[in-house]
Order: sequence, then C-alpha cells, then structure tokens
Amino acid sequence: MSFSAPVDDIAFTLEYATDFPALRKLSEFADFGSDTLMAVLGEAARFSDDVVAPLNRVGDIEGARLENGVVKTPAGFADAYHAFVDGGWMGLSASPDHGGQGLPYSVNVAVCEMINSGSMAFALSALLTQSAASTLAAHGSDDLKRRFLDKLTSGEWSGTMNLTEPQSGSDLATIKSRAEPAGDGSYLIHGQKIYITYGEQEWTENIIHLVLARLPHAPEGTRGISLFLVPKRLVDENGNVGDANEVRALRLEEKLGIHASPTCVMSYGETLGAVGYLVGEPHQGLGAMFTMMNLARLMVGTQGVAVAERATQQAQEFANVRLQGRRDGDPSNVSVPIIRHPDVKRMLVKMSALTAAARSICLNAAVAFDLSRHGEEENTRAAANARADLLTPIAKSFATDIGVDVASTGVQVHGGSGYMEETGAAQHLRDARILPIYEGTNGIQAIDLVLRKVARDNGKEAQLLIEEIRGYAHDAITSNDPRFCQLGYSLNEAVEHLADATDWVVSTALSDRDRVLAGACAYLRLFALTAGCGFLARGALGSVRDRPDHEESARAVFLTQFFSETILGESVGLHRSVTRTGEIIKAGGSQIKA
Repeated sequence: MSFSAPVDDIAFTLEYATDFPALRKLSEFADFGSDTLMAVLGEAARFSDDVVAPLNRVGDIEGARLENGVVKTPAGFADAYHAFVDGGWMGLSASPDHGGQGLPYSVNVAVCEMINSGSMAFALSALLTQSAASTLAAHGSDDLKRRFLDKLTSGEWSGTMNLTEPQSGSDLATIKSRAEPAGDGSYLIHGQKIYITYGEQEWTENIIHLVLARLPHAPEGTRGISLFLVPKRLVDENGNVGDANEVRALRLEEKLGIHASPTCVMSYGETLGAVGYLVGEPHQGLGAMFTMMNLARLMVGTQGVAVAERATQQAQEFANVRLQGRRDGDPSNVSVPIIRHPDVKRMLVKMSALTAAARSICLNAAVAFDLSRHGEEENTRAAANARADLLTPIAKSFATDIGVDVASTGVQVHGGSGYMEETGAAQHLRDARILPIYEGTNGIQAIDLVLRKVARDNGKEAQLLIEEIRGYAHDAITSNDPRFCQLGYSLNEAVEHLADATDWVVSTALSDRDRVLAGACAYLRLFALTAGCGFLARGALGSVRDRPDHEESARAVFLTQFFSETILGESVGLHRSVTRTGEIIKAGGSQIKA
C-alpha cells in the first residue's frame, strides 16, 4: 500500500505544539521561516515517498546477507543511500564548519521521521552516522576531526556505535574489550561486539566505528571505560584511505524484523590488533558515548512515531476498501467498508491520536535541544538543556511503546489478513518491536527518569513542565469554547495525578528506592500521557486562535478531545501503579521465583 509523508502534521506540530517559533527569534535561524520549513519538509517527503518507501517491502523479503566477509543489502538500498547523501540530508543539522547545512536539529528529527516511515531498516544507517559525527564533533581531537569528521558529516563514510558484548548486554560495566597503547599515539583494540547495526555494508568506502574498550590498569566498572575511533580502513594524516584495518563482521544476527538492516557480530584485533584512536579523555568514554546515545535515543523515539504513522496510514487505507458486515438500518443490506463500523473508527482514531502525541513529545525534546545549543542567554540554554534531558527518556520510551501498540492495532484493523505477511501490516509490528529495546531498554529509560531526572533535583524540572501543562489546561477551560472546556478539565485531572506522583517519587526515592523503581514505568507513562495531551492541547488552542476555520485546526481539536476523554483516563490507574506496585511486590515477593 502507498505511503505519503505527513508534511502538514509535522509542520503543524512544530509551529503550534512546540517552542519552534522561538528558534526563529535567534539570529542564527532568523531566515528560517515557514516557507523554508515547508520547502525542506516537502523535499524530504518526496524522497521518502518516491525513493525510500518502495524499498520497505523489498528489504523485508530479501534481507541483508553476509558473503565472503562482505555485506550485501537488498536491491535499491545502495542507490537510495547515495541519493540521500547527494541530497545533503546526512549533514542537515551539522555545523557548516564541517560541511553541514546548520539547520535546526528539530528539522533533522522531522526529516528523520519521514525517512524512517519510508523504511526504518534503511534509515538506521543515517541515524548512527549522524550520532557518530555529533560525538566526534563534541569530544574528538582536532586531528581526528580533521581526518574523519567532514566525511562522516557528508555521509561519504558511515558510522557505528559499538557498546554491547556477549556477556554484558546493557551492563556496560562488564565489557572486556581492551585497548593497548601502540607507542605512536594510537591504540590496538582487541575484542568482540554484538548487535552492531550496519557494522558492515557495501555502500561506503570506509566505516568509522566508535568502540568502548578498557585501557591497561583501568578502574573497574564504568569508570574504567574509554572510547575509541576505529576505522574499517586505515586513514593517513592527509585523510587518504589505505589498507584494511583488523576489523571484520563475523556473522549477521537473524532478527524478528528490520531484515534489510545488517546487525553484525564484530571482531576487533584477532591477531595484532585493530588500530584505534582515543576519543576524549582516558576512562571517560561512557560520558562521551552518551553524547551519541542521547541523540540516538531521541531518534529511536522518532522511529516509533515513524512506524506508527505508516501503520496508521496503511490501516486507514485498508479500512476504506475492505468490505465486510452491514450497517443496521441500511435498506440495501450490502457489505460496507469496515471504516463505517464504530469499533474500527475507534481503533483508527486512537492510532492517530497516539501517533500525534508521541510526535509532539519527540519534537518538543528536539526543539529543547536546539535551544540548549543556540539560545542567546546562558540561563536560556541551561533551562532548555534541563528540559531536553527530562523529555529524552520519555520520548524514547513512550514513542517506541506507541510504535509497537499502533502497529499491533494496525494488524487488528486488517483482521486475519493482517496476520498474513502479504499485506505488510505484520512487518510494521515486527520492525517496531526492537525499538523498546534499542539504546537502553524502556525499563532503563524509566529508571533514568525517576532517579536521575526527577529525584536528583527534587522534582524541580518536572514540576516546571507540570506547571506549563497545568497552564494549557487552564487555557482550555477558560477559552469559552465548548470544544475545549471538558478536555481542559480532563487534562487538569491528569496533571494533578502526575504532580502527586512526582511528589511521591521525590519523597520516597531516598528511603525506599526499590518501591520507586517498581513503579518507574508507570510513572513514565503517566508523565508521557499527560505531557502528550498537554502538547496536543497547546497545538489545538494555538491553531484555533490563529486560523479557526482551518481543516487542520478542526482535526487537532478532535484528536485532542479523543485523547483527553479516552486515552488520558489511564492516568487514574497509572497513579495507583506508581505508588502501589512496589508495596505489592515487596509483600508478595516470595511468590516470584528467582
């Protein structure tokens, strides 16, 4: 089935549901008006619809394969990558100092959504290359930037992230890869990494691997981890590519989904050692890698939105053509499109509302990241950085859960044919299922939220956002518009549940950490639902104010009403789960077999 990138929905979210207009008040982006935004999004949509989207089914069927140490990707993927690079998309938000276009990062996130809707398996390479380039820009030496950064920024070379090892999983404290000083400023890397996305491919002349490893006599645990740049092919002082490095893909993982994306088991230094270069300071590699991981986490959340959008479009198209059942009172007694049945309508509207809410959270996080880098005042940058830090685990976790939920509902809309691979609905579900696991599982994101982002500052930043959402509820209630009043009351009720749960997390974290952790996932979802509805309300209120008769304004109001009156009802039970789950588990712990 066809796909059409949702340019208007994305632009609407940026313009009305985020602080994106504040970016235009900065001298750096003063010329980036609505027309420019629509031009960029329109070109990205054409690339997604015409070049990438047709590859999704092909990639799923053909898959990537490893032949004689060389990865072969499905037909059309290499050409699409070169077209992506030639179009300048890889360096969209990168610094012009290294060949980038210097556009807002939030615009790059918007483009990322469209490309991932086209084919997530294809777009994963760009996600990792952009993140690797950002990490090198932030932590690399001048020499490493001179030799490697421009070609990463352009996409002439690709990048990867190498964290996980067979014995470690998410516990990076246990990694065993080692780095021995070579005596010339470089290091010899030895070790094996697993789950390395695009660890090998035939698209680019070189692949730049960012690898976590330990120096000799390094401290135990995460404090002894360093970060190294390890190229597939060696690069001389002038940036010329030379001999092969001691790096190779041992095998490809067989996965549930994203079959076109080569997920590699990588070997470094089986004999003499793979030549690598220290990025940042010794033993500070995890902090440097978190630059890459945090950007990747937001992009993975955006991938959840992307899959949800495509699954929603496919379900809507199917529901309009699938004839089944009859409507009471219809004298013709003929089968009707299933979209005319109330429960199918409910599923489709819920898919759209969840997708819109997840998109709003991801783009709010991206705009906050922009303001943290480009704000003209130090206090503005600091406040935006705190907001981006708070929203990143929420965006990653909620949006990826939504990707799975919406894709699953899409299968349900298709009925029995959705369970058959030929419709393509099942592929969305299979592809999306990795996202709650990628870049720190969603349980880890919830732990990060309650302990590092909420309890650590006594809930200060969380309460600032809660007050903003309370303001959106107040604006809705006092709008004198009957479409907004009830949703305002529902939003306000959820805000009070979130505020109370936040107070509980802060007050309990020091005395009973396990109780807080047991309810952490429920707290994250409560925060996400409340913030998502708040951002939807903000967008609907602003749009109705500026263009009351516009079709998109009416749609925004409708989706916000649906979200607030149906989905947001979960807040009551989630509040109870936050505060009660740990107590129940503690009391019944003997029933859990360990």
